[in-house]
Amino acid sequence: MRAIIQRVLSSHVVVDGKTVGEIEKGLLVLLGVGQGDDQAICTYMADRVAGMRIFSDADGKMNLSAIQLALPILVVSQFTLYADVHRGRRPGFTDAAPPDLAKTLYDCFCHELRKLNIKVETGIFQADMKVHLVNDGPVTILIDSNDKFGSKKTTLE
Repeated sequence: MRAIIQRVLSSHVVVDGKTVGEIEKGLLVLLGVGQGDDQAICTYMADRVAGMRIFSDADGKMNLSAIQLALPILVVSQFTLYADVHRGRRPGFTDAAPPDLAKTLYDCFCHELRKLNIKVETGIFQADMKVHLVNDGPVTILIDSNDKFGSKKTTLE
């Protein structure tokens, strides 16, 4: 599972001209689900995202998390985080989980965030979404579950 975390002053998602998810100050998370991901990875990733200390404390140091500040998180599915661009100019997506599994684990991730008392807004899975944001900082961080659980690939192809 991969997550791009962006600290935002505001963010919203539009589908077919209608806003479907919206937050003020908080986190925008672009979430990709990969082959072999499971509920344990989902739980780990939700905890990492919600606990990431990327908000400033009274001294101006990034030392506080969304949990500590009770900030909302907008989660948007993003299978393209698993793009393979090693060959040619057209990305391949064989490392992305199939849609049924990806949807299940995307929902699981959102559920795990809610269990941490985080207000969660979402886009619409597999929809053509327009994501608007005001990145604060800018602060943008990549978290990959392979950092915790090890690489699923053993060789470069």
